[in-house]
Amino acid sequence: MTVPAPTLDLVAPGYEPVADAFARAFEEFPQMGGALSVLVDGTPVVEGWGGLADTRDGSPWRQDTATVVFSCTKGIMSILAAKLVEDGCLRYDAPVATYWPEFAAEGKEAITVREILSHRSGLSAPRRPFTTAQMLAWDPIVEGLAAQEPLWEPDSAYAYHAITHGWLIGEVMRRVTGKMPGELLRETIAEPLAADLWLGLDPALEPRVAHLTVGSTLADLVAVQDAEAAAAGGIDWPGQAMTLGGALPRALVTPDGGFNAPAAHEAQIPGAGGIATARGLATAWSATVTTTAGVRLVGDDVLDEAAAVQTEGAPFYPAPAPWPRWGMGFQLDSQARHYLGAGSIGHDGAGGQVAFGDREHGVGFAFVTNQMEAIDPRATRIVDALGTVLRG
Repeated sequence: MTVPAPTLDLVAPGYEPVADAFARAFEEFPQMGGALSVLVDGTPVVEGWGGLADTRDGSPWRQDTATVVFSCTKGIMSILAAKLVEDGCLRYDAPVATYWPEFAAEGKEAITVREILSHRSGLSAPRRPFTTAQMLAWDPIVEGLAAQEPLWEPDSAYAYHAITHGWLIGEVMRRVTGKMPGELLRETIAEPLAADLWLGLDPALEPRVAHLTVGSTLADLVAVQDAEAAAAGGIDWPGQAMTLGGALPRALVTPDGGFNAPAAHEAQIPGAGGIATARGLATAWSATVTTTAGVRLVGDDVLDEAAAVQTEGAPFYPAPAPWPRWGMGFQLDSQARHYLGAGSIGHDGAGGQVAFGDREHGVGFAFVTNQMEAIDPRATRIVDALGTVLRG
């Protein structure tokens, strides 16, 4: 099988080290497909794509190839939440039950929007396993989370709400606006910016979506996690957070299932199911931190509040350091996910996706790939190269 060499469609003068770091990823992972887009002050400076969109038939990754971006979707949901705060429709410190009365069940009446965004609500995993059909249907998930007792005392600790995060803030959005998150995304971000970014894909666009593969380092990690969970006995709550108790595989994809299934692409799964091109994702982050194509999505005052550290340190369920940090749903610069510094807000995604904006340098950045790895230097090297260029 002939693997296409990466195409560097645009490399602005001085940004050659960023392009080189992108090209290096294809040397180390020759079966991958992927794309990179970087904007500075609203203007593209690096655009590239390459490799295989589908290893099964050798289809090349093209300029308009899109892919599931996993938890980068949380970053987009956090932009939408910040926009609603700026518009006066939502308050970070308001109880969720103010907007979603059923959520007050089982002692959750005081949980705030801030706590669900920053992984502090105690609802990181379902107590009752969900099926794939329920995951695709919206109402069964939000009704189940509303009825559930928290797994720990809310706001006393945090644990990553790997999949539930999106439904928690997404249902708040739906109650506030009367619109599903995918519609808000389309009206607020995708259409004004002409950005290829979807939550709930039109089936007609399915041929543009890359096929995801599980790389060796991720497969090895999943095998270890499965063995450890079996040996420990009881409920593996972090595993249940990732799988919803059986609706998804632990690696999130199988050759034809999980987030490779067209049904998952068409559904609204706002914690992990967004689909985007690198250019579309980078453009959204660029417009969050600086005017891009005449659009500024969120002002600096709200971004100051949204980027304040809410969650850091060791999580409720033990996990090895380094640990990430979050603001109001935004993933912040940390040893676990290195961005450009304190001015960066974004979110990475399973298997290698990374997208963020940086206010200090006016950057919108997205790297996406369909070869999912657990030990993965690809995006970090590109970000580091970008930082070196920008700091001179």
